[in-house]
Amino acid sequence: MVYNVEEKKYNEINQRVKELRKALNMTQVSFSQVIALSSGYLAGIETEKRRVNNRLIKLICSSFKVNETWLRSGNGDMFAEEDNEQYIKLVGLFKELNSKYRDYIFKEINLLLKMQEEITEESPGIILQNIE
Repeated sequence: MVYNVEEKKYNEINQRVKELRKALNMTQVSFSQVIALSSGYLAGIETEKRRVNNRLIKLICSSFKVNETWLRSGNGDMFAEEDNEQYIKLVGLFKELNSKYRDYIFKEINLLLKMQEEITEESPGIILQNIE
């Protein structure tokens, strides 16, 4: 049997995706909705039948404020420190919503992510600022 280091690396990332989802107390369906991924594809990731590519890593990190170093290697904290407190508060509020409103939030987040991606593709030099 040949030991493939690259394969082991991907399997570990897959397991960290599952660990993250559980830490957020989210189902595969709700987690996959946030990142516009089918729940079946996410199940494939968690069972190590599918690989996590760089685009998906970036999307998971930006959507859930995850520390990319942690997701890729397991080193450091799970969440990016600068937004950790705000993110925890957001997740807590989200958990209080009933499923109808959660579905609405997922749809709006997906629309915002698409808009953000389009703006970035059209004008890569423009940085969106926080609206307060």
